[in-house]
Order: sequence, then structure tokens, then C-alpha cells
Amino acid sequence: MANIILIGASGFVGSAILNEALSRGHQVKAVVRHPEKVTVKHDKLEVVAADVQDAAALTDIIKGADAVISSYNPGWTNPDIYNDTLNGYKSIIGAVKNAGVQRLLVVGGAGSLFVKPGVTVMDTGVLPEAIMPGVKGLAEVYHNQLKSETSLDWAFFSPAGNIAPGQRTANYRLGKDDLIVDAKGESNISVEDYAVAMINELETPAHHKTRFTIGY
Repeated sequence: MANIILIGASGFVGSAILNEALSRGHQVKAVVRHPEKVTVKHDKLEVVAADVQDAAALTDIIKGADAVISSYNPGWTNPDIYNDTLNGYKSIIGAVKNAGVQRLLVVGGAGSLFVKPGVTVMDTGVLPEAIMPGVKGLAEVYHNQLKSETSLDWAFFSPAGNIAPGQRTANYRLGKDDLIVDAKGESNISVEDYAVAMINELETPAHHKTRFTIGY
């Protein structure tokens, strides 16, 4: 079983990934701003309080891990979410490299996925303006920080257009850069199945230095 660092383990997606990883027997060190928000108790779970923008402290926490999964989100109500996303991931990427860990899996966004050639979800106008700074921040992490990163074995995992609580079916489709839609033209995934796919990628790596996505 793997020794995993999970950044943002108390969040919506992060908590689902935490539960999935623990259910499969992995050792997880959960890195969060507020440890009290992690209510799960497990003998393979260690909860650590840290500010991801403190790269030196984060490096020490990460050392010795087999892989890092980052579900970092500065908070959708954070007025500076755009800059905090960029600065946070700059710190995370640097810390992973300095800690000597090769594998970095990032919980991406759907905004940068294509709905047709040359047109992304962000371009369509369907996303609420209130969340656009965070969406743009994650898109820039992918385009400007990860795509040029050659020393890490990274993957940026974009969810479907709609990710919500649901069932763990373990029955889904994976793609690369295009939004996955069903017969009705809808793009959905449960957060439980997203977590299944993320831990599958951890256990059996299939995507290297690239983005991939999921949907029903």
C-alpha cells in the first residue's frame, strides 16, 4: 500500500479521496489548514496542520511519501482565490520536487476542458461569474505551471462539468481534454466515483505529465 500525502483532505473532493484511500488500506497524511475539520478517525490516518504557501514546512511534511495528491482550494468565497491558487500551487509543486517525491496528482477543474475545437467550458458563459477567478486560477496552474514541468511525474485530473455527492458505482468513462457528456448532453460524475478514479490512478498509473478527465 502507498504512503500518500493528501493536501486539502477536509474539502468536498479531498474528503471523498481520503475515504477512498483509507478504504483501500493506504497510509494517508492529511495536510489541512484546520485539522478539526477532518472528523475521520483511522489507524492509517495522520492529520497535519500546514499552510501550503509555506514551501519549506510543506517540503518537510512531504519527505518520504510515495505520492502527493493535491485537492488544494483556497476557498470559493476567498476574495483572492485566483492569486492564492497560483501561489499555493507554485509552493506545492516546489515542495514536492524539493522533497524528492516524483508523483503528483492534482484535482483539476472542468473549466479548461474543451466543448468543441478551440472552445473551453470557460468560454461558453455557463459558469457563474462568482466562481470564475477560482476556475481561471486552476486553468492557469495546468497551462502555466504543470505543462512545462518536466521533472515531476504529474497528472491533472479534471472532473465532469457537474460533480456532486452520489453513488460509488466505479462505472465511468475517462477522457483527455474534452468534456465528457452523456446521451442527453450532460456532464456528470459523483464525487465518490471521482475519488475511485483518482485512487485507481495512484495504484495503477496510466497518465503521465498530462491531463485527463472523467464522466458518465
